[in-house]
Formats: sequence, structure tokens, C-alpha cells
Amino acid sequence: MDYSFANPQFFWLFIAFAAAVAWYVWRHNRLNAHIQVASVEGLKGVRTARPMLRHGLFVLRMTAFALIIVVLARPQLSDNWESTTTEGIDIMMVLDISGSMLAQDLKPDRLEAAKNISTQFIAGRQNDRIGLVIFSGESFTQCPLTTNHTALINLLGSVKSGMIEDGTAIGLGLATAVNRIKDSDAHSRVIILLTDGVNNRGAIDPMTAAEIAKTFGIRVYTIGIGTRGMAPYPVRTPFGIQYQNIEADIDEPLLIEIAKMTDGQYFAANDNDALIKVYEEIDMLEKSKISVHEHHKKSEEYLKFALVAALLLMLEILLRYTLLRNVP
Repeated sequence: MDYSFANPQFFWLFIAFAAAVAWYVWRHNRLNAHIQVASVEGLKGVRTARPMLRHGLFVLRMTAFALIIVVLARPQLSDNWESTTTEGIDIMMVLDISGSMLAQDLKPDRLEAAKNISTQFIAGRQNDRIGLVIFSGESFTQCPLTTNHTALINLLGSVKSGMIEDGTAIGLGLATAVNRIKDSDAHSRVIILLTDGVNNRGAIDPMTAAEIAKTFGIRVYTIGIGTRGMAPYPVRTPFGIQYQNIEADIDEPLLIEIAKMTDGQYFAANDNDALIKVYEEIDMLEKSKISVHEHHKKSEEYLKFALVAALLLMLEILLRYTLLRNVP
């Protein structure tokens, strides 16, 4: 650990410090007369150390002045830069927000379960850049790749079904994520695509988007969310929200093929626990070592110098107006 100074220019004040010391010595020599005597025997018992203590007052004041200069220069204690190896990759999360994601076979519903568990996944990947694309009938980037996971989690929390036109444009959502991550220089680039439906909208075919991902060396993990069979779905009626069962219609062959083409994997999540395990498995699969430079935060050290300076000034004032009040 080393000391450094945030404002070293204040050390120029030591010129004034040296000038003050020189002036004090010159003034003392000029104002004090010298007497020559043949013997000092008659002066024994007259000598006292108290007059000499007046110089101590000056020493206290100038020491405090020197410490104040150090305070102004802001001493800081810091560690040296060091190279470390950590784990980190670039990940784009692609989330289906179509109306069917409101089905309540997962709790509280598919969309909220996906958001909650994705949030836990993001929080556990501190060294990764992560972004978010949402899609239904259209797609857009909710958050570009970022290490600001707090902002990403806030943006994820604000996602709701109905934000964009309804439908399931899997190919468009995947293509948007590929476009966002293709220029990344990360050692490993990954897309996590979560949907509960069949592609029925969008100008880009899902397999075409998968081929583009493969071309750029981007691995795609696909997740089919929802139970196999019937699931309760909220329907707005004149009598309030009613529930009716809808059949899960996940295009598993398509999701499997996308994952296979891009060297990823397909996962089925039919309840909350299964979805948690899916993200845990992806977390274990995607571990790549990267070299980073790290520096610990600098700590301010000026306070202890300021305290000593204040104590010295108080001591000087106390001595000047008490014990040394009458000292010439």
C-alpha cells in the first residue's frame, strides 16, 4: 500500500513555511542584545528555562501549519493496480411478453416468474455484461449490454405484457438480440431465449435468425416455459377477471433446433422450481475466464493530520494564555 496526494500543488506552501521560520530566526537575533561579562558566577540561580519556552510556542504553531499543508494536499492510501482472473461473458436475455405469458401455471404467472428468476440470475453474474430484449408481435431492446445490473434489474421489473403489439415473433426477438451482441469482443457470447409459444409474427424466420447467430459464433440457449396441457389464463369480462383454461402450445422442435444449430441447449420449464434449475444449469455451463485489471478504492487519510494540527494549535493557545502568559 502506498501514500499518494490528490492535491500535491499545495506543497508549494512550504516555501512560505521556510520563509516564516527564517523570518522568526532573523527577528529573534535582531531584537535580542548581547552582553559581555567577565564571569557568569553572579548570574547562577537567575537563569530559567521559561523564556526559552516561547520558542516552543512557535514550534507548535509551525508544526500545525505544516500539517495543515499536508491536509490540503489530501493524502490517500491506496493499493497498487493488480491483474486478476475472473469469470465473465456477454449475455443477451430475450423474453417473450405475449398475452399467453399471463397464464398462471407458474406463480404468480409465467411472465412474473420469468422476471423474478431472471433477476436472481442477473444478480449472481456480477462480472458479466448482460442486456435484455423483449418481444411479442414486435421486438425491441429494453436494455443494451451493461455491467450496471441495478439499472438492468429495474428495467426488467418494469416489463409488462401489452407493452407492444401482441403475437409471438420469436425470429424477430432472436434477430434483435443477435444484432445487439454480434459486435461484442467478449470471449463468449450467449443468448438466452425464453418463450411459451409458436412463432406467428415477424418478418424474420426463427431459423434464419439462428443461422445468423451461428455465423457470428453466438450460442443460444432456448427455454420453453409452461405446463404440458391446460393452464389457467385470466380473461377480462363485464363481470371482472375470469379464468379459463388454455392449452400450452410451445414449438419445442423449433427451440431444440435453434439450440442445436448454435451449439446451445434447450430446456423445458413447467413450474417455478424447474425454471430455477434451468437458470442454475445455464449459470454452470457459462463460465469463461477473462483477465481484468482491478484497483481498490483509495481511502482518505487527511483526517488524522487535521486532528493533530488542531490539537497543536489548541495547545499553543492554551500555553500562551496560561503558563507562558508573562514570558517575554
